[in-house]
Amino acid sequence: MNDNKKTIRDIDVSGKKVLLRCDFNVPLDKQTGEITDDKRIVASLPTIRYLLEKGAAIICCSHLGRPKGEWLPELSLAPVARRLSDLLGVPVQMAKDVIGEDAQTLAKNLKPGEILLLENLRYHKEETKNDPGFAKSLANLADIFVSDAFGTVHRAHASTAGVADYLPAVSGFLVAKELEVLGGALTTPQRPFVAILGGAKVSDKLGVIQNLLEKADTIIIGGGMSYTFCKAQGGKIGQSLCEEDKLDYALKMIEAAEEKGVKFLLPVDVLAAAEFSPDATPIPCVAGEIADDLMGLDIGEETRRIFAEEIKNAKTVIWNGPMGVFEFPAFSGGTRAVADAMAASEAVTIIGGGDSAAAVQQFGLSDQMTHVSTGGGASLEFLEGRVLPGVACLEDK
Repeated sequence: MNDNKKTIRDIDVSGKKVLLRCDFNVPLDKQTGEITDDKRIVASLPTIRYLLEKGAAIICCSHLGRPKGEWLPELSLAPVARRLSDLLGVPVQMAKDVIGEDAQTLAKNLKPGEILLLENLRYHKEETKNDPGFAKSLANLADIFVSDAFGTVHRAHASTAGVADYLPAVSGFLVAKELEVLGGALTTPQRPFVAILGGAKVSDKLGVIQNLLEKADTIIIGGGMSYTFCKAQGGKIGQSLCEEDKLDYALKMIEAAEEKGVKFLLPVDVLAAAEFSPDATPIPCVAGEIADDLMGLDIGEETRRIFAEEIKNAKTVIWNGPMGVFEFPAFSGGTRAVADAMAASEAVTIIGGGDSAAAVQQFGLSDQMTHVSTGGGASLEFLEGRVLPGVACLEDK
């Protein structure tokens, strides 16, 4: 996939109507319906402000939650329109529908410098099915399509890819930065290039490990997935997470790393517990020597030191997936150690969205990273080297 795509800087938007795909999938308070975290709205502001300054009329669209084709009032984007208006200091018109009469009338009458937000895209089943008729109706509202919701570009939906069949399509600043930083790390990384992979399952990271074996100097494995690798090498893992059907694969990856001269680091010690609970007592164990009645829930002190040292010597670091059950304070130390090491590093540090992004935010370290990806699934598929439909549809530079 060519990721060198045109951005809004490469086209003339003056006097044009722009269909802007945003990621306004924000958390709402179930009782009050108020937005509890507006960082996704804030992240869209640079693109919106640029388009307004250049004299475009903006038709924003987004999904919110999973209404699955039902018009659920609690998943209306109306609170987003209010918050966006407050943040921009200009009125944001709110359509009562998505492609219906109200949306069409408001879009038709929209003037340069004005902004409109359509109702929740997923009120229509046709959105996630990438229905051509729905995509064409959306496209008919505008002259240009701008993709700025990186968290959705791995989905071939009407508003992420389908509309590009009918409109010139370019990226906004959010998507452009993701492609530049993630793409640069994979194609021309400063070396040594260290990739850190965690999370629960090996199966979630199969393609990522294979792709990174061709690109990284060191691959670090932590989290629940590390126990599958440990067992594959004959280690005892007690009640720890393990994917029995991935044991052969794990061994092959270790062998492939050796053949390619890629350093492949696994935990040497872990913190285990007798139960999966925030109140469980952490029990230090040597990796591969976990008692039958215990489960590994975090990497141990020595492993933290080894991983931190590797990060310290790196020039590029990509991290996707926590080192343990960081939601439990007693088992958050491994994830915290990796986050601290990256924050202290002078390397290019990239957090690949999802739980890793949640962890660095929880630790208050987001602003000390070079880049925190806004898309968990999208960044994972990008690291796999997959074609992302919402990127492939944009015009090449």
